[in-house]
Amino acid sequence: MCQACAIQQTNQHGEADFLSQKTKLETERELIMEPEGTTEGETTNFAQSAATKLCQMGERTKQLGNVIQNPDRQKRIILVIVCTALLLDNMLYMVIVPIIPDYLEELQKAADHAEAVAPHSNFTNSTTTTKRNFDLQIGVLFASKAILQLLVNPISGTFIDRVGYDIPLFIGLNVMFLSTLTFAFAENYATLFLARSMQGLGSAFADTAGLALIADKYTEEKARTKALGIALAFISFGSLVAPPFGGVLYQFAGKRVPFLILAGVCLFDGILCLTVLKPFSNRERENMPVGTPMYKLMLDPYIVVVAGALTICNIPLAFLEPTIANWMEENMHASQWEIGMIWFPAFFPHVLGVYLTVKLADKYPHLQWFYAAIGMVFIGASSCTVPACKNFGQLMIPLCGICFGIAFVDTALLPTLALLVDVRHVSVYGSVYAIADISYCVAYAIGPVAAGQIVHNLGFVQLNLGMGLANVLYAPALLLLKNVTQMKPSLSERNMLLEDGPTGLYDTIKMEQREKKRKGLCTTLDENGIETFAQRSYSEEESSGGEFA
Repeated sequence: MCQACAIQQTNQHGEADFLSQKTKLETERELIMEPEGTTEGETTNFAQSAATKLCQMGERTKQLGNVIQNPDRQKRIILVIVCTALLLDNMLYMVIVPIIPDYLEELQKAADHAEAVAPHSNFTNSTTTTKRNFDLQIGVLFASKAILQLLVNPISGTFIDRVGYDIPLFIGLNVMFLSTLTFAFAENYATLFLARSMQGLGSAFADTAGLALIADKYTEEKARTKALGIALAFISFGSLVAPPFGGVLYQFAGKRVPFLILAGVCLFDGILCLTVLKPFSNRERENMPVGTPMYKLMLDPYIVVVAGALTICNIPLAFLEPTIANWMEENMHASQWEIGMIWFPAFFPHVLGVYLTVKLADKYPHLQWFYAAIGMVFIGASSCTVPACKNFGQLMIPLCGICFGIAFVDTALLPTLALLVDVRHVSVYGSVYAIADISYCVAYAIGPVAAGQIVHNLGFVQLNLGMGLANVLYAPALLLLKNVTQMKPSLSERNMLLEDGPTGLYDTIKMEQREKKRKGLCTTLDENGIETFAQRSYSEEESSGGEFA
């Protein structure tokens, strides 16, 4: 019996071994034959993996959107957008300095050659006339941007106050992009003039809206001063690095390359503005009231003093840019690289001036007017010493002093404009920064046209002495701003009506809604986004107790 059991167990073990070997062989066969028989399975797996990746991308996009919507990070991103716009505007303003005169001269030589070979032509008289016309053409081309910007700023400031800051900023970036492309492909003077004028139109919207947006987002004075100081550093960098940037690329890569690079950066900034600010999706602007009209701001004596200081402190820079190249050639026999690089070292003292002003304003905010006055004295003294320079190294010193002083004035007074609007007017900043832009444009519109004529009639020395004296004499006028910081924002009508303190542009919306609530009116938006009013009882108002959203 035991022997039979043993035989049965042996047979069972043999069958188990046989089954395991068979299973192993079938598994190996399936592995070998898998590429031929698993097409449907592979397709299913690929679809599942693609769906998983899309879900992951969606989650990452959602996380990125949450990060962007974070108030602190959104402020930083907005600062990047605005600084890039200001950098582009000033680079495009100055990049043509080494390009356009040479390019126009080539066009003029071709026209002169065609006129010289023509029969019965008086070549000597036409050459003299051509030289005069050439200088006039350059002056008008350089000034056209500032002139059109000066004319558009009153309109753009009012438009910004009505619709907010994001749409005008996006419009300005688009116009600047088109202007840069027009510069790249322009083949005659008329097209260059059109491109330069378009840039002025874009700047009137982008610059004003950008500065106003910074003032609106950074409501604390220390943070606002720092943010505007960073923006001014980008303005300086764009103005001073553009001539060597344009000159090098123009010489080695042609006229179109520098403009195409700037157009690409402008396109990227516009896409970033559209993605982050979402200018066409904010429905709150339909309720946004109009800020203080520009003509009323221009009647404010404090704002007038600030605007005058911004104009006068920029006159030396605006008048020297079109005249210093010829003066260096005649008195120093300077080379082309020296003429192109003379402004670049001034970038570093400008940034230093911005940094010092921000630090001083942080410790002693009540002395903003004093920092601006010191800056104007620096500008005046430096302007007077420019004609005494005999070589490239000596000339760098007063030019650095001019830019150092301009940094003091701009960094101290631009935040002061926002503070004046906060304490004396409605906290909507489009018009007041349009006034600041007008102040700059006055200097840069007059400079290219009038500077050459002043040098021709009075001399380069008298031009610099006059500009320096104007800055020194204007500095005491800033004493009027001495008590501005003592005007507490809490005493203004805006903060008396708002319990949660200043939050920027849409504060006035709450003011209007609270006034309507006081009168028994409730404002709502229907499905089409149209504002409607409904009568509300005082008992309902008291029972709700909350503020309207």
